[in-house]
This record gives sequence, structure tokens and C-alpha cells, in this order.
Amino acid sequence: MKFDIFGRGFSLRLAITVACEMAFILFGYDQGVFSGIVGNTDFLNVMNHPSPGLLGIIVSIYNLGCFSGCILNFFFGIYFGRRLCMWIAMAWIIVGAALQASAFSVPHLMVARFVTGIGTGIETSTVPMYQAELCKAHQRGRLVCSEALFVGVGIVIAYWFDYGLHFNDNSIAWRVPIACQVVFCFVVIVLVFGLPESPRYLYVKGKNEEALKVLCDVYDHDPNHPDTVKEQNDILEAIALESQHTATWWDIFKQDEVQTGKRVALAYGMQFMNQMGGINLVVYFVPTVLQENVGLTRNLSLLLGGVIQCMFVIGSFVPSLLVDKVGRRWPMMIGSAGLGISMMLISILLSFKGSSNEKSTSAASVAFFFTYMLIFGASVNCIPWVYVPEILPLKARAKGTAVGISSNWLWNFFVVMITPVIITNLQYKAYIIFVCTNFAFIPLIYFCYPETMNLTLEEIDYLYTKPGVSARKVADELRKSHKQHGASPEEAMIEQEESGKSTPPFDVHEINHEKL
Repeated sequence: MKFDIFGRGFSLRLAITVACEMAFILFGYDQGVFSGIVGNTDFLNVMNHPSPGLLGIIVSIYNLGCFSGCILNFFFGIYFGRRLCMWIAMAWIIVGAALQASAFSVPHLMVARFVTGIGTGIETSTVPMYQAELCKAHQRGRLVCSEALFVGVGIVIAYWFDYGLHFNDNSIAWRVPIACQVVFCFVVIVLVFGLPESPRYLYVKGKNEEALKVLCDVYDHDPNHPDTVKEQNDILEAIALESQHTATWWDIFKQDEVQTGKRVALAYGMQFMNQMGGINLVVYFVPTVLQENVGLTRNLSLLLGGVIQCMFVIGSFVPSLLVDKVGRRWPMMIGSAGLGISMMLISILLSFKGSSNEKSTSAASVAFFFTYMLIFGASVNCIPWVYVPEILPLKARAKGTAVGISSNWLWNFFVVMITPVIITNLQYKAYIIFVCTNFAFIPLIYFCYPETMNLTLEEIDYLYTKPGVSARKVADELRKSHKQHGASPEEAMIEQEESGKSTPPFDVHEINHEKL
């Protein structure tokens, strides 16, 4: 069900972006809300003072739920579509938030966090894909990056909300912040009523007339506008090319003509890098780290934790404004280097604990938590959320995005589960783990990940049908081919109806690959 609330053109595109960003504020809020709760006296009393290992499981089981949500989306996302998946995600989160806010035992809380996680997993494997499919190529990077920026906004809101309530010595200090997740959910639910389904999803389902109307509404064009004609032709061509090889669930892992299996692996690896650089040690446990490793008071640790999270938001403005000019690869490589250096300096400065210089070196280490969050926001935070949906072919995008985002949550779960143990037992040595992972990502990105900046989602296919070709040559050749073989949307649909399948308005094999 859709209501014509937002009209056409800019107002509709703005509503799509606002809905996606509100969903990611919720995502960030869910990520950050427990950081100020795990040390709350009333919370610890109600949960019978769990050990560091059990505390890690309580916090990280949310991420295991997110992983499960991605798996559910893998199997059912293609049937429900993008809009319905967003509604389903919000429903899971509302139920989970209610259960968390009413928890009086560890099992109750763990089930509640798992349920909330399922909703977040569905949400995060749907929203970036939905935004990417409803924007122009030259805007896709900054729009999807802005979603990751709003993850930081959500985290900051959660941190300061926790801080403002931590002076209460009763359950309000932790139950109210958890319950407030539902506010964001209801906003997303209402907004989605006025949003269209993804045109690419509609074309895959054979609903060509509806898909064409969505393209016209979103960009405020008529059906014969050259941009509308080109985008429809690109989509139909991609469907025809990909449908030759992607027939079953497991074909997304095969090396077909468009190298679907390789691209799914790249998507999985990109989100692996997002998590294994140590970000969740800082997001979930920075107040605990500042207390236990640095030696600050509880109040000062919470206060500094909130300020550190603000660096996340400030840094995220960089890719949100510049990613479509500087690309995807170089920010990831430079960011990984900066994160590795920050973790290395934290480890070195904390290694003086017990010496005569302990106080000054421990205090100095706090500065590099700030640099870490600033650099992460400016690079590794945003780029993977753009890269995963855009690197995947259309027929595998829903399932492949679910697989890619599942990597985020699986390794998020792993890091969050082990963090309370390693920061207690390993102290400064814990940070060396993330020094090594961040530095290892630099050659991996350089040798394995192609640049996708300013290519349409369909043009990216040709980076894989003709390996070694530059992105710009692909784009130029495809646009030249479209001019030579242009067809109106009506002609394309008639051809489809007569053939009974998705076929492009020109032969994909006529594109002059020799010139590439």
C-alpha cells in the first residue's frame, strides 16, 4: 500500500533519503545505547552482576540476531520487496525494544536483544540497497554515505541520553533509553507509506509499467525523457545478461559471466573490514576501556565517551560530501592506515601502566581514541555501506547484500563478545590485534577491489564481463552504445511482453567490447 504523500521529483527523493537516514539513526542508536548501560549499578544489580564473559554475550547476542536477520532477508527479501522488508524490520525492533525495556533476568534480556537484532539485520541489508537503487550514479556515493553518517548521529544521541540519565540510581536510567528505540521505528513506518517500491525490483518481478512510473515520479521526467529511456534500457539489459546464469539460490556464489560469486565475496570482505578494525571496542565499550585501561572515573569516562562519539559524526561528513569525487578505494586504504596507527599508539601509551609515567601516558592515549573515531567516520564507516549494494549484480543484489551485511554482524558479534575479556586480561596487548588487521586491509583493497565511482549500477557489470577495463572507458562505451541503439520505454516493454521475458532493447553482445 502506497499513498501519494510526497509528490514527484525532489520532494520524493528527499523523502526517500530522510526515511533511509532515519532508519540508520535507529541503527546507530541501537548500537550505542548499551555502552552507557553496561556499567549502570541498577542494571548490574537486576542482572545479578554478570561476569565479563557473560556481559560480552549479553551485548553481542544482539549482533547475532542481526546476522540472523540478514539470513532471513537472504531467503525472503526477494519475495517481499524493499518497502515491505523495511516495515517487517521495524516490527521486529518494536517487539524487541519492548522486551528489552521490561527485562528482569539475563535470559529475558538476551532473547529480547536477539529479537531486536533480527529487525536491525533486515533493516541494514535492505535500506542501503533501496537508496542505491533510487538515486543517480553521481549522487549514490554521498547519499548512501550519509546513511552511515547518521549511524554516528544515532550513536551520539544514545550516548548523551545514557549520560543524562545515569545520575538516576533506579531502572529509569537504562529502561527508558532502550524503550525510546520505538520512536524512530514509528517515524520510519509512517514515511514508508508514502515511498515507492524500487524500480529495479519491480522490473525483476515483471511489473514494467509500475517500474516506469516510479522512474518518472522519482526523477520528475516523462517516459520518453532520454535519462528515463537510458536507465530503463540499462536495467532491462542487466536483467537479460544476469538471468542467463542466476537461476537458483546458490548461483550467487558461482563464477558466471558477470562474476557474481567474486562480487559477493568482495561485498562480504568489505563489511568484514568495517568490523575487524576494532570499531566496536570503541562504540560499545569505550567508557569501560577508559575506566579499566586508562584509569578514569565513571563519570569522566561517560563524558569523554560521548565526546569521542561526536568525532564519528564529524568524520562522516567527509565521505558524505566527497566520496563521489575521491572514489572508494583510496579513502579505505588511507583510513585503514590511520586506524592502524591510532591503535598502535594507544597500545604503546597504555603499555607504560605500572611505571612512573603511567598517569601521563594513559592520559595521552585518550587523544588517539579521538583520532581513531574521526578517521573511522571519514573512511571505513561509510564506504562499505556504499560499496556492497553497488558492486553486486541486479539479480543477486537482494541476496548478495544480505550476505555482505551478514558479515558486518557476524564479526561485530565476534568482536563485541571477546572485548570485555581481552580488555580485562590482555590490557594494552588487545589493541595490537587491531593494529595488525587494519594494516593487512591496505594491500587487500589495493589488489582486489575495483573503483566504482560514478558508474551506474548496470555499468558496473561490465567491469566484470571485461576484466581490466577502466571504469571510465566502460561508462563512455556504454553511453555511446545506448545512443546508437536507443529505444523508447514503450518499445522496450512491448518487446518484453512479446518475448515473455526480460530482454534489453538492444543486443547486449553488440556492445563493442573490443574498443574497451
